[in-house]
Amino acid sequence: MRALKNILVTGGAGFIGSNFIRYLLKKVGNFNGIIINVDALTYAGNKNNLSDIEEDQRYKFAHGDICDRTFIENLFTKYSIDTVVHYAAESHVDRSIIGPEAFIKTNIMGTFSLIDTARNIWKDRNDVLFHHISTDEVYGSLGETGYFTETTAYDPRSPYSSSKAGSDHLVKSYFHTYGLPLTISNCSNNYGPYQFPEKLIPLMILNILEEKPLPVYGDGKYIRDWLYVEDHNSAVFTIMQKGKAGETYNIGGENEWENIKLLYELIDIVSSKVNKSSNNIRKLITYVKDRPGHDRRYAIDCSKLKLELGWKQTYDFINGLEHTVNWYIENKNWIDSIRSGNYQQWLDKNYINRI
Repeated sequence: MRALKNILVTGGAGFIGSNFIRYLLKKVGNFNGIIINVDALTYAGNKNNLSDIEEDQRYKFAHGDICDRTFIENLFTKYSIDTVVHYAAESHVDRSIIGPEAFIKTNIMGTFSLIDTARNIWKDRNDVLFHHISTDEVYGSLGETGYFTETTAYDPRSPYSSSKAGSDHLVKSYFHTYGLPLTISNCSNNYGPYQFPEKLIPLMILNILEEKPLPVYGDGKYIRDWLYVEDHNSAVFTIMQKGKAGETYNIGGENEWENIKLLYELIDIVSSKVNKSSNNIRKLITYVKDRPGHDRRYAIDCSKLKLELGWKQTYDFINGLEHTVNWYIENKNWIDSIRSGNYQQWLDKNYINRI
């Protein structure tokens, strides 16, 4: 089992990254290293996501861009980095359709800056690890049956998934070419606290609470596999400790839901908590023009991770939704701080619904 000491987490002020840092500091009882969180604090990065652990002596924050090679090299040297967990990415499909250039820059060039710095500084060390976070969207779209496995051929359909596919291939090449110790994980759709409200679940929770239209792409029958964010991060930590160098591990929730059925479930949960009529809220469902190149179904086979490394989920979907809904109801100040920027105007203009 690997010893993790000085961990550089990229994108640690975002949704999944901030939850990962919190998981290490609060849920992993024997973690005695330090975490250096590097984040550019673009629209989805928020230092308030980690306000509860800012005073922890094991936590450091560094504001900067992963594409800035000198900045990254200085962090490696200053903190004697021996582990990288690379969450930083532009991640919204709709935004990639509107403006793909930022996705190429961050997801491909940013990944190159990080992994090439690691190669040059670590040289031939084998007591180090570069863990790259990716997505099931690189695999393309499934029909009514079947699952994505670690050997599924890549078939990305959007600028976002294409940029992530490119970064996956680049990272893996550094294992085969240079022998750099690394692992890769491809996860299904995450949900949970601190998720930026352009994504499907928080967007719908907030619109239900405020009785705003509930936009649904196409016929609403697109299927996603949902993974609670803490389960994702426990899987990442398991891979970091026990995963085989050069290997890819798929992380799934094994919770396939049609978007429209998920929305019905959310309406029922939220309405019951705030004394609203589910029937009245359902009248707010609005079918909108479909997203270009919309993948029909994603589903992850995560048996390799379970059988080889002993990981399993701890949240079933309904339990995870309950936790998520409660968090958004109880954290109005966080929501207001997000909306104080230009996010709400962008959302209104583009009528975004992440599915």
